[in-house]
Amino acid sequence: MDQTDSFIEEVTEEVRRDRLFAIFKKYGWIGIVAILAVVGGSAWVEWQKSREQAAAEAFGDALLAAVQSENPGDALSTVSAEGQRADVVKLMAAAQAVQDDKAEAALADLQAVAADASLPASLRDLARLKAVIVAGDKMDGAKRVAELEDLAKPGGPYRLMALEQQAIDAMAAGDKDGAIAKAREILAEDGVTSGLHERATQLIVALGGDPAAQ
Repeated sequence: MDQTDSFIEEVTEEVRRDRLFAIFKKYGWIGIVAILAVVGGSAWVEWQKSREQAAAEAFGDALLAAVQSENPGDALSTVSAEGQRADVVKLMAAAQAVQDDKAEAALADLQAVAADASLPASLRDLARLKAVIVAGDKMDGAKRVAELEDLAKPGGPYRLMALEQQAIDAMAAGDKDGAIAKAREILAEDGVTSGLHERATQLIVALGGDPAAQ
């Protein structure tokens, strides 16, 4: 009986091995493909990361070369970019246009960025604020007031700069009390830069107010 049981076990084991071998021959390629897919996928992800990093570095180098050239405005117009990078180029081109006394060109770029809904709100708000500053009194009065009121809302990334513009507008309109009130709002905010703090203080003093008064 022992020899018989041993023989049966050996035959059973051989049959099991034969079946496993047959299954591997038939379906083993699936495992190989899966392994190759995992390895290939990892390599693809790393390649994509490397490619994106290289593209970002090339874009940064192109911008740096443009602003350091003899004619930054023309050089920036030749920088090739798509999507959000194209809007970054527009913002830089607008800043350069202001320096070159080309307000209309600057406004065109700023308005294009502000209207791009695919951009983060902070970037669009920056373009809106810059447009208000560049346009000055050439912007429709009601629109200017509305833009600054929206940008000066608590929690906004450019609230302090919008408040400064509101103070300047109030002063220009002869509203001394309103200008002083806006300047004091600036001084009461957290995170005020030393430069902005100094300008707000000087405005209050120039209008006959007391910066220390509440």
